[in-house]
Amino acid sequence: MDCWKGAVGRSWIYPTLIICANGFFSTMRPSEPFLTPYLTGPDKNLTIEEVTNQIFPVWTYSYLAVLIPVFLITDYVRYKPILLLQGISFIITWLLLLFAQGVMAMQVVEFFYGMVTATEVAYYAYIYSVVSTDHYQRVTSYCRSITLVAATVAAVLGQLLVSLADVSYFHLNAITLASESLAFVCSFFLPMPQKSMFFHRKDVSEALPGPDKVVATVSSDGPSSCQEDKGSVSADRGPTPEQQADNAKPQNHVLRVLVQLSKDLRDCYSSRKLLYWSLWWALATAGFNQVLNYIQVLWDFRAPSHSSAVYNGAVEAIATFLGSATSMAVGYVKVNWDLSGELALGIFSAMDAGSLFLMHFTDNIWACYAGYLAFKACYMLLITIATFQIAVNLSMERYALMFGFNNFVALVTQTILTVVVVDSKGLGLDISTQFLIYGSYFAFIAGIFMIRSIYTIISIKCRNTSVASESIDH
Repeated sequence: MDCWKGAVGRSWIYPTLIICANGFFSTMRPSEPFLTPYLTGPDKNLTIEEVTNQIFPVWTYSYLAVLIPVFLITDYVRYKPILLLQGISFIITWLLLLFAQGVMAMQVVEFFYGMVTATEVAYYAYIYSVVSTDHYQRVTSYCRSITLVAATVAAVLGQLLVSLADVSYFHLNAITLASESLAFVCSFFLPMPQKSMFFHRKDVSEALPGPDKVVATVSSDGPSSCQEDKGSVSADRGPTPEQQADNAKPQNHVLRVLVQLSKDLRDCYSSRKLLYWSLWWALATAGFNQVLNYIQVLWDFRAPSHSSAVYNGAVEAIATFLGSATSMAVGYVKVNWDLSGELALGIFSAMDAGSLFLMHFTDNIWACYAGYLAFKACYMLLITIATFQIAVNLSMERYALMFGFNNFVALVTQTILTVVVVDSKGLGLDISTQFLIYGSYFAFIAGIFMIRSIYTIISIKCRNTSVASESIDH
């Protein structure tokens, strides 16, 4: 038995299998594409205005309230307890969704779902704490692929059960609860990590890449991102003897980690390249999450579920597939993103804006579906490029830090949108007008990066002209 436990502890295969099983069952939610029809149908008997202006906004507020504490606590307690917390939150969410009634009960549902969303960071962070760096690429592909497969299977299964077997939305939610319960059970079998990215670095030389690796990365990408990598070099040298002596003092250790995180964050954003990519990430992710949160309401407005066939599951399955395909296509496109990246951000953000304007101005549900597919595919394409551009010159610790902060900025922006546009205490706009606002929002993002790309191209041409004239003079 001890030999078996030792083999499990040393192997990367066992924790990868368990975390992938957890990811599959937690993402296997066939009821999710049909949430709005369920809430506005006979099971809950809520109005579309109550769902839009009073219930759904709570998710955004809850997510914002717990994101930063959960991000730090996740690392401090070494991931597994947060995965257990996520499982409990999932189960509470669907128990309430099945058996509770009324606006206030559904607001509590949204609060716990905000907790679920905030704890998702533990899913990917966990696996990096229990496998060696040699296996990072492989386990990342497994973990991401399994969630995409589960989301697609769930959407297709939900659509087939609704359209062909006439299964009620209540029973779809019961299936989801069973799946989340299995995910919760899986999380108990995860080995407890012995290290984490920030608070429990077991071996500094292993946790961070050495200076030679960082310098090699800098030389391959040019001077535009030197600033963040200089910070990485200084961080990679490890603690001084005096700092190691302080490790016996937990409070000082926590404070020192927090101070180091703030310095790392400042160094990362001092790079203009990372700043612009992060700006797009935060602004676009805020708009994307807002659209995802309210797209079912728009579909129900265009084709009421009580009198029309509902194809939400099929559309979500196709959207997931297209998003995966565009993300994979990025890896095969040879483009100098340093030169053309901002232009791509501007063009595809403009396409996102056009898709949202289409959804506002058309009354045809199929046009709404098509607009959503185009919108999600464009966003997934750009977020993949942005992720690579930000991560390529950073250690994993710094990437995780920027990922968390960019998402926090996105959530603050989304909260402002929710308070002003959606919440009944704000403007409380109808769903069609909301999508006009979201289209204008993405048009604003497109304008920023189109102007920025034009400025960059003109600057490069002027610089090349200057260099050419100087060579002629000599």
